[in-house]
Amino acid sequence: MIGPIRDRTLKALSLLLSYPSHELQAAMAEIGGVLAAESRLTAQARRELRQLVEGLRDDDIYALQERYVALFDRSRALSLNLFEHVHGESRDRGGAMVSLLETYRAGGFEPASWELPDHLPVLLEFLSTRPEQEARDTLADAAHIFDALAARLGRRTSPYAAVLAALLQLAGGASDREAVAELLAAREDDPDDLAALDATWEETEVSFGPDPSAGCPVSRELLARMNDIVPSAPGRAAD
Repeated sequence: MIGPIRDRTLKALSLLLSYPSHELQAAMAEIGGVLAAESRLTAQARRELRQLVEGLRDDDIYALQERYVALFDRSRALSLNLFEHVHGESRDRGGAMVSLLETYRAGGFEPASWELPDHLPVLLEFLSTRPEQEARDTLADAAHIFDALAARLGRRTSPYAAVLAALLQLAGGASDREAVAELLAAREDDPDDLAALDATWEETEVSFGPDPSAGCPVSRELLARMNDIVPSAPGRAAD
């Protein structure tokens, strides 16, 4: 179940970061209209988003899908799974995702995709159902990740950088510079070295277990913020 959409801009940005499909292409006119009217974004941000919208609308679907996979699926440095940048291979990542999924469900939101709960489009879809200030506070907690992703995408001259830049503006525009520098200092994968990438991903195991956010202040802050937004439903049976 998905709650009523309060923030159509966050919903539109969620869709822009989703895997390209014919259905998504057909929705680009509406998505572009929502973003063009967004007064919280600068004129430059809206122009850059328009370029992405037009490319997603007009380009060959198979070329779009190939570019998407090369960017977001072949490089952990560009992963849209937020806890990848927070926990890496730590066991804490699985527990944090369990807590996040419980937060979604307590807010009446059941992710409809097969993606992990920390997948950025899924988080944005959830936040699009929340009050604006609450959504903004949650985005601010992840601003350093958006900043680092925007910088990496910008180095690749990818139009997707516009989405991360827009999220930074919606989050208030400020991020922890030290945390950004730490993320950017991490070695990036070579998206063309498929054997090395396969080996790296095979080493990663996401365990859904206890200790939802142990050992990571950033994750604790993000989850604590979301738990304040959506308190646990009293008497809710365990899933």
